[in-house]
Amino acid sequence: MKPFPAARVVLLALVLLGPAAVHAHEVEVAPAAVDGFAGWVGEGIRHILAGADHLLFLFAVLLVGGSLRRILLLVTSFTLAHSLTLAVTSLGWWTLSARGTRWAEAAIAASILYMALENLLLRRHGHRAGLTFLFGLVHGLGFASVLSGYGLGDSVVVALVGFNLGVELGQAVVVALLVPVLRIVQRRPRLHSKVVRLSSICLAGAGLYWMVARAVG
Repeated sequence: MKPFPAARVVLLALVLLGPAAVHAHEVEVAPAAVDGFAGWVGEGIRHILAGADHLLFLFAVLLVGGSLRRILLLVTSFTLAHSLTLAVTSLGWWTLSARGTRWAEAAIAASILYMALENLLLRRHGHRAGLTFLFGLVHGLGFASVLSGYGLGDSVVVALVGFNLGVELGQAVVVALLVPVLRIVQRRPRLHSKVVRLSSICLAGAGLYWMVARAVG
């Protein structure tokens, strides 16, 4: 049996994920549904696994990630950055208006578009750690918009730590599953080149669509 073309798999995934990712950070449950620290950890895991935009950004970064050491640097940079803005915003040190949240969501989509275009146009990506950190700050605003939607009250510290831990656990699982596959592909340069090109074209299209949809509300 002829294998199902990879191009169709990628395109089908983007079509299915597209509508959900336009409103990727809307709160779907009432605050009372989150019970204690473990509940916040579970909510963080649920959010990152359902957050197509965050996962596609990571995918765009890791497509040309390079060595395992470099991949670890990129993931750590992204993690530190979004944890920082999540904390600053959730603790009330910086308030984001509704309009600001909308533009932050558009910027998250733009980060996917930008990384995808870099994958297509640049041959070297030595600057990626710093760039991933900068975009990670924006992604943290998206996480914070979810957390603030619960009306945390006095439980803000417990919610912040638990939610952030859940996000990191979910992200670690995705990276652990994705990196070995990408490493196998990277051992075949011609295949890797085709995968990077096809995936980046699809990612750029998805990022552009989400960016426009979120910017216009």
